[in-house]
Amino acid sequence: MIVADCTLIAHFLIPGAATTVAEKVVAADPYWIVPPLWRSELRNVLRGYIVAGKMTLEEASRLVERAEERLAGREYPVSSEHVLALVAATRCSAYDAEYVALAQASSTTLVTSDRKLRQLFPTVARSPEEFLEMKAEANG
Repeated sequence: MIVADCTLIAHFLIPGAATTVAEKVVAADPYWIVPPLWRSELRNVLRGYIVAGKMTLEEASRLVERAEERLAGREYPVSSEHVLALVAATRCSAYDAEYVALAQASSTTLVTSDRKLRQLFPTVARSPEEFLEMKAEANG
């Protein structure tokens, strides 16, 4: 089980340079959990593609539907107190802190492409590549 942030979800759904690595993360650990915030963040990413003319509304809607199916039953609330404590300690955004709080509360790894988030929370946050290396080492 891992906490997948919006960057990992987007890389998995939207074909691009990082899609192959995101697919490998799914193969290594298909059970992704997320805070409810992921929906708004993904919608905002897709908004950018629509506004830039790189995706139609219909394509974006299909991607959201695919993500919602994949993550159904895998949304977990996080404590506001926990999130605000992380914000106060690091000055990261409350949005990012939700993913960290979920990873900490569930004693699992947050997989993210966000370099700053990995620097702020090195004990819990890993890049997709680092996560795959960890899994490979654990499997011998």
